[in-house]
Amino acid sequence: MSRIARALTVAGSDSGGGAGIQADLKTFQELNVYGMSAITAVTVQNTLGVTNVYPLPSEATSEQIEAVGSDLGVDALKTGMLFSADIIEAVADQIRAFSWTQVVVDPVMVAKGGASLLQPEAVRALREVLLPLAYIVTPNLPEAEVLSGLSIRTLEDRREAAKRICAYGARQVVIKGGHADESGDRIVDLYYDGEAFTELVGRRIPTRHTHGTGCTFSAALTAELAKGALALDAVRTARAFIQAAIEQGLELGQGHGPTNHFAYRRLLGASR
Repeated sequence: MSRIARALTVAGSDSGGGAGIQADLKTFQELNVYGMSAITAVTVQNTLGVTNVYPLPSEATSEQIEAVGSDLGVDALKTGMLFSADIIEAVADQIRAFSWTQVVVDPVMVAKGGASLLQPEAVRALREVLLPLAYIVTPNLPEAEVLSGLSIRTLEDRREAAKRICAYGARQVVIKGGHADESGDRIVDLYYDGEAFTELVGRRIPTRHTHGTGCTFSAALTAELAKGALALDAVRTARAFIQAAIEQGLELGQGHGPTNHFAYRRLLGASR
């Protein structure tokens, strides 16, 4: 029996199950990867929004990562909600200690309902401490604006933002286009490998049930990297995974409901 790929998520817990640690572990499982976790914070949330955040001490996150890395091993990891500069520093220390290179940074800043999930003073640490360790960064447009310092309105703005984000040390970036042209029927994600750009076009699905899309996308990307996929191939699979998850929605909750993490596997099964 061949060794199973292993992926670690360092993120917050979502009591509603649509985002954060819960979404990541579901995604890893669906893509046949063994999932592990290091929790940074416990959030109180459902589809209507986040009502409270209880961050863990940075030592707690650091010790979880060390426990996983020293025993089970990690082929790829992703970071999600990190909340504070102290936690970011602790995570970066462990990444350097284990010399991990397959690092996906999802720069989670704001919840779907508008609640802040990253302290303002932590943005500098994210840029200067974590991005230099990133193999690939996966911001949405508002996050890309914060990281790059640019106001993004055009595709050319996205290109410049991608270059600026890579200038912090990240090797690659995917700027997701879901927040652009809300009335349009397509989404353009921009992939930059440090030299060349690739535009990845998809179909926009008219639904409010998109909670956890960023977490799920980055988790799928991480899972594919853990299995040895090339970066652009991993990005394409992650896009297909989240597209299926949105298209075959679960229609749960009264607000921004979760996506369907079962959908991609069932779609593959139906096509065989």
